[in-house]
Amino acid sequence: MQMRRIWASWALRVLPLLAAMTAFASPAHASFNVCNKASLKARVALGRFDGTNWTSMGWWTIDPKSCAGLLTGPLDARYYYVYATDGAAGTWEGGTHFCVTPNANFTIPGRANCSGRGFDRGGFFEVDTSGAADWTQTLSN
Repeated sequence: MQMRRIWASWALRVLPLLAAMTAFASPAHASFNVCNKASLKARVALGRFDGTNWTSMGWWTIDPKSCAGLLTGPLDARYYYVYATDGAAGTWEGGTHFCVTPNANFTIPGRANCSGRGFDRGGFFEVDTSGAADWTQTLSN
């Protein structure tokens, strides 16, 4: 009987505290992530339109069977563009072109006249996030 009273007293003090902590917990951290399910490291570049300007950025190196966050915070666009390569036979590409540099990390404004500005031109594939605040794109063999 004494044990039940102790338990009830403890529960009455602790459960409201746990409920309050849950209510004020921070929301999930939104982002654009890429998971590499391939067998080799992948170098990844991202293209985007922020409503005013086109920008490409890279390179993120993602180990096999790992994921990396390319953007943090709630996504502000529906479409993002990804180019990735494993340096061997694996390339994930598409028909939307952005400027890239082959070896150095980069952030390049604009998509036009890449070679005239001293950049290479890469074909990125389109990712439709359907307006989600959070997205994970997977690369696989």
